[in-house]
Amino acid sequence: MAEPLLLVGKPGCHLCEVMREVASPVAAELGLALAERDVRSDPELDALYGNDIPVLLLGGREVARHRVSAADLRARLRSLSP
Repeated sequence: MAEPLLLVGKPGCHLCEVMREVASPVAAELGLALAERDVRSDPELDALYGNDIPVLLLGGREVARHRVSAADLRARLRSLSP
């Protein structure tokens, strides 16, 4: 099974909500699950990103940060596919 697209953010973050709205349909279109993690719940993610959220990760690689369009996200994810 493919690794999920991980949205790192936190509750109440407006940019995180916007990122979810963009990422969810793109992930579904490409057959990826979208998982979410609160940056505050993981010391490693908190050290890396802290308040510099939202971030989308795939396989530990950063795909997007802060804002991304659906077209740009789709292109970035396709470029990472083998």
